Amino acid sequence: MAFNVSEFQERYKKRAEAVKSRGMPPIGGEERLAFIKQAEEDYQDYMIIAESEYEIANDYLIFRYKLDS
Repeated sequence: MAFNVSEFQERYKKRAEAVKSRGMPPIGGEERLAFIKQAEEDYQDYMIIAESEYEIANDYLIFRYKLDS
């Protein structure tokens, strides 16, 4: 099975959208804040991979993401 970077990035984009659209479980207080913070971090992490430029050099997959985007 060959590794397809574009498909990999598309899966991460779908994961980011799933995080963004998932419902809030019936929690409150500190747990609610922790859930929201984790969802924001998950979305950010997935989108960084999904929107990165990439190259393969010397058998390494290298992602580049402009931090001010």
